[in-house]
Amino acid sequence: MIGVVVERIIAACDGASKGNPGPAGWGWVIADGGGEPDRWEAGPLGTATNNVAELTALERLLTEVDPAVPMEIRMDSQYAMKAVTTWLPGWKRKGWKTAAGKPVANQELVVRIDALLGGRSVEFRYVPAHQADGDRLNDFADRAASQAALTQQPAGSVRGSAAPPPSPDTPKKPRGASSGSGGSGSAAPSGTRARSGPARTLKAKYPGRCRCGRSYAAGETITKNSDGWGHPDCR
Repeated sequence: MIGVVVERIIAACDGASKGNPGPAGWGWVIADGGGEPDRWEAGPLGTATNNVAELTALERLLTEVDPAVPMEIRMDSQYAMKAVTTWLPGWKRKGWKTAAGKPVANQELVVRIDALLGGRSVEFRYVPAHQADGDRLNDFADRAASQAALTQQPAGSVRGSAAPPPSPDTPKKPRGASSGSGGSGSAAPSGTRARSGPARTLKAKYPGRCRCGRSYAAGETITKNSDGWGHPDCR
């Protein structure tokens, strides 16, 4: 377990499922003092859903960090974040039933995360996934989880593993875009309108999340928006 070595940890975690359900993996990364990816770990889950992978990544991160250390956790899964922050109190009051009276999905994982969150200071921060100029920690966790899902092999800094390769479904930064020191540059000047006309569409190779916050499945028709891939209607 990572002990009390800093006043506050900045971290990210992510899950991946190639098929949803399909070959799945989880990954987390902790930043160094300069905000760059430093310590990380990823692991396979066999066949699982994307939601299970996302929750598992959060559980593994919380297990690794000393409960006395305050944390900021960056995630691109609104489901996982809301499950353990917004919906969880209501589920517990209703005896682990949803508002519709159905059993809570992935209850065992949520219960374990709830116990791990007890008495510790954690700030959750949502960051959009698969962005050309997105959050560097989330991108790293996404690549680590994706690699674990594809290879079904554990990896990480403690194992001496090299940084995971770029995810095949993460858009590259447009040519001429400003990189910026904080990874938040823009591909076009403020106020520039997107090109009009019909957009090129393709079938998603892997599941992902649109800029609107809704997910799309592998095989679903998607198009490239100004800030990533997503539903054609959201372009």
